[in-house]
Amino acid sequence: MSLRIAVQMDPIETINIAGDSSFALMLTAQARGYQVWHYDVSTIAYDSGRITAWASPVTVQRVVGDHFTKGELRKIDLANDIDIVLMRQDPPFHLGYISTALLLDRLKGTTLVSNDPREVVNAPEKMYVLDYARFMPPTLVARKIEDVREFQSRHGSVVVKPLHGNGGKAIFRIDADGTNTSALLEVFNQTWPEPHMVQPFLPEVAKGDKRIVLVDGEYAGAINRKPGEGEFRSNLAQGGYAEAAVLSPTEEEICAVMGPDLKRRGLVFVGIDVIGGKWLTEINVTSPTGILAIDHFNGTDTPGRIMDALERRHAEMVKGAA
Repeated sequence: MSLRIAVQMDPIETINIAGDSSFALMLTAQARGYQVWHYDVSTIAYDSGRITAWASPVTVQRVVGDHFTKGELRKIDLANDIDIVLMRQDPPFHLGYISTALLLDRLKGTTLVSNDPREVVNAPEKMYVLDYARFMPPTLVARKIEDVREFQSRHGSVVVKPLHGNGGKAIFRIDADGTNTSALLEVFNQTWPEPHMVQPFLPEVAKGDKRIVLVDGEYAGAINRKPGEGEFRSNLAQGGYAEAAVLSPTEEEICAVMGPDLKRRGLVFVGIDVIGGKWLTEINVTSPTGILAIDHFNGTDTPGRIMDALERRHAEMVKGAA
């Protein structure tokens, strides 16, 4: 069966094809003979029950500077013209992201959307992880400086993060003496209306921050991301670099505990972050990355594994609707 796949993502013109997971999924879909479309999230519309988007058919190839060809831009009906939508635009997770996800949720039973948009709304990275608090370092979610100071008095040096940030941006370390705590909280409170996440600084981060990928609830691979020179953030987007990795016993336990819930929720492609082999810090469900680095070290085919899971889910959906 030939499937029609629409990828909701950021401009394809500007992606880094060497590491872009969405591009890898598009290549895999194309290699299986599927029709691939690209559209910008800002073009989604609801009109009297129809969910539409302005999309272009695309052909992709792994050639730097010449990695895609677009066909004519046209309005398509995401229920009638498309079988699978990949919701892959980058965070931040804000009202625009939420609103679009809730529109896509109206395709349920007609078009498979992955990750499940309703569950993405219910599982922002730094909030969903609180469901697994027993695997997390001590964590504070708050805005009031008195709460932050009291937490810091117990834990010393801390890291402050935007609750809905992404890609390692705007993550700050405050030393145990608390210098600049008030100034930093002023900036955070003026910039973001939501509370912020505060955790103890984990010295183990110098040895890396492991990205573990699960596909339909099952472990698919991992890389260890190490900070670049002069950094404590290990995100690849912030100058970190990747190395091969295997799971610790605690990481295996985290995957085993979390996997069934991810599968039940329809969160097919998920990346979790673990520091020191034991501290779970995030569950990335909006637009996870890292699969190309994993495949480079392990000789695996994670895009193919993700596509297999989507094909199974689509077949189950069609069978259930018959």
